[in-house]
Parts: sequence; structure tokens; C-alpha cells
Amino acid sequence: MRAPRQPLITIAGMTPAKRVAPRASLESPPSAAQSRIIDAALRQFTLHGVGGTSLQMIASEIGVTKAALYHQYNTKEEIVRAAAAAELGRVEALLDAAEVEPTAEQAREVVIQGMVDLAVERREHARPILADPVAGRMFANDKRLQRVMARLDLLLMGPDAGPDSPVATAMLTAAISGAVMHPLVAGSHPATMRAQLLRLARRFLELPSQDVSTRSRTLSAERGGRSASATRSRRASS
Repeated sequence: MRAPRQPLITIAGMTPAKRVAPRASLESPPSAAQSRIIDAALRQFTLHGVGGTSLQMIASEIGVTKAALYHQYNTKEEIVRAAAAAELGRVEALLDAAEVEPTAEQAREVVIQGMVDLAVERREHARPILADPVAGRMFANDKRLQRVMARLDLLLMGPDAGPDSPVATAMLTAAISGAVMHPLVAGSHPATMRAQLLRLARRFLELPSQDVSTRSRTLSAERGGRSASATRSRRASS
């Protein structure tokens, strides 16, 4: 006689009665249950690396059975890709915001500030993906990542940039993401690190030296002015 199956411990939002297919597109935001898995996986990746982390370790991190994970992701690679996709989605949102700026100079400034802000704010979350060689091999030929980098290159370097443009963009993004994770700056205050990164990024791009806080206030005022003008126009036409 077969022993009765033990009930599965489930993650909020999962139904153990039926296996749920993985998301059709990693470009859509993860569900609450999937976010819990991703967060747990990132914590384990930080401690053990992607290659040294098992599905069982991820399941134990959030107190569920490994079988429960299969309701959302079939493999560890799917979890790694979902974690990377969530970070990539933040970059895409930044690029979307920059692309509606009225001038190329303003768009570039939005990208520079946004890149630095993301790097500083998300350094502990992105570290396991950016620094792990296993994850690096997974995304070497990722089409979505390539599209994001092409948009980033265009915004930073402009449409008339020369053949060195992709290398320059790669160097700048690698320098920013690598700097925030370096042991030399482990104790740096986020505000200090942000100001230094902005200044050095502008120097790398050979942009005019300008006080970062002043430039940030100027951009905010310009956006506020455009928003107020648009509101007045809508009221006048109604």
C-alpha cells in the first residue's frame, strides 16, 4: 500500500493541485510568488555563486519544498534569467524615460544619472548576476540584452558616433557597475559614491564639467516646466 503523499508547502500565490507553466515572456514583470523566488535565489547566488547554488538551496531559503518551485520555474537557469530580466527591465524603463527628452543632451544626462542611480541602489541585488561567470555565459548572446545595449549606446554616444562607440559604451557601463561592487568602495556612503561616479562618467564622455547637484535640479525643473506647460495646454483646449 502506497503511503499518502505529504502536502506541499507552497509559496503565496501557488496552487499545488496543478503545475503552472513558466511565464511565456521574461519581459513581463514577475508575479509576487516569482519575486520571492528571485529574491531568495539572489541571496543564495551572493553566498555561493550561480554555479554553487542548487534549487534545493533556493527552496530552503524561503521555507518551501523544491517541488513548490517547479510551479513557477522548471530549472535554475530559468530563475537566473528571470532575475536578470527583472534588472534589465529597470534599465529599459530608464531608456524609455530618456528617449522622450526633447534634446539629445538632456536624454544623455538622464541616462548617465539613471545608470549611476541604478548601480548604487541595486548593487547588492545585481552583484550575483553581473559578477558571476556562469551567468555571463548565459547572456553572452541574449537578444534582449543586445537591444538594450544598442539603445544605450545611441543615447550616450549619439547617432554620429564613430566605430569606437560600442567599446566606449561597454567600458563606461562596466566601469560603473564594477566600481560599486569593488572592495575599495565597500564603506562609501551612497551619496558620495553617486557624486563621484557622475563626475567621472561625465569626464569619461568628455562632457563639460558641471556641479552634479545643480545639473540634477536643472533637469528636474525643466521636466516640471514641461509638465506644467502640457497641463495648461490641455486645460486651454478643453
